[in-house]
Amino acid sequence: MPSLYPDIKSNVEHSISVDDTHVLHVEECGEPDGIPVLFLHGGPGAGIEPYHRRFFDPEKYRMILFDQRGSGKSIPHACLENNTTQHLISDIELIRKQLDIDQWIIFGGSWGSTLALVYAETHPDQVKALVLRGIFLCREKEIQWFYQSGASKIFPDFWQDFIAPVPVNERDDIVNAYYKILTGKNDIARMSAAKAWSIWEGRTATLATRKEVINHFSRAHTALSVALIECHYFVNNSFLKPNQILEDLDKIRHIPAYIVQGRYDIICPMESAWELHQAWPEAKFSLVAEAGHAASEQGIVSALVAIMDELARKDV
Repeated sequence: MPSLYPDIKSNVEHSISVDDTHVLHVEECGEPDGIPVLFLHGGPGAGIEPYHRRFFDPEKYRMILFDQRGSGKSIPHACLENNTTQHLISDIELIRKQLDIDQWIIFGGSWGSTLALVYAETHPDQVKALVLRGIFLCREKEIQWFYQSGASKIFPDFWQDFIAPVPVNERDDIVNAYYKILTGKNDIARMSAAKAWSIWEGRTATLATRKEVINHFSRAHTALSVALIECHYFVNNSFLKPNQILEDLDKIRHIPAYIVQGRYDIICPMESAWELHQAWPEAKFSLVAEAGHAASEQGIVSALVAIMDELARKDV
């Protein structure tokens, strides 16, 4: 089974100003003349991690990774101003043009799959292929499943900790209740809520709960951007029209596409990936039988690396 490539450092790092507020952290790794591939991280708000570079053969790919607005090393941290899906799509195009790339492969999981699909539907001529993992279509029923009622029935113990910051009389709308706390002026309450929100995600991301994943999500820097930016997007319907991604599929039906989904994904249940597959039979669908949501799970790693190796051989 394919595994991650060895650790690799970035060749060059850019600080790209996208407006009067935001400066993005952008990395390039691998072969400078290789096949361009853009990595889109999840969240929104999670930021890139060093292992994200390791899905790609460094001798074949020119990897571009960046921290989306308010995430990771981009500044200002956890900023909601001018932070919408449309802003992120514009940022991706600006990065492409600044790095003098004509077309590239888009690789994204979870929220990264959402952003990859919306970007491709907006700029189909710039996309050579799509590699998507843990499909998230940003519909109300998906938000309700993970943040209101659904996942709570599978992890009632973890759920109890997640809802603890929310007053009992506000638990009929947990996302909006969290948003009120996270955008409030009580810094202690804000950080406590941010950690509870983010740790809920970390605890449920893998088929078998993994301490290193929880530790990552519990770090204050990550927790604040994940919780605040995710909540901001979800109370605004992710700045998308209802069912927008599925309704706009005809714009990208011709693009080679690969869908990788863990059967036991609790954060982004398989239903959404299956609906996308049914609406888009041209896309190749890979079901990982013993995996949850995280890109770091071995079965998902193997599927994604195999796809990227295949695309390199085809020199897409």
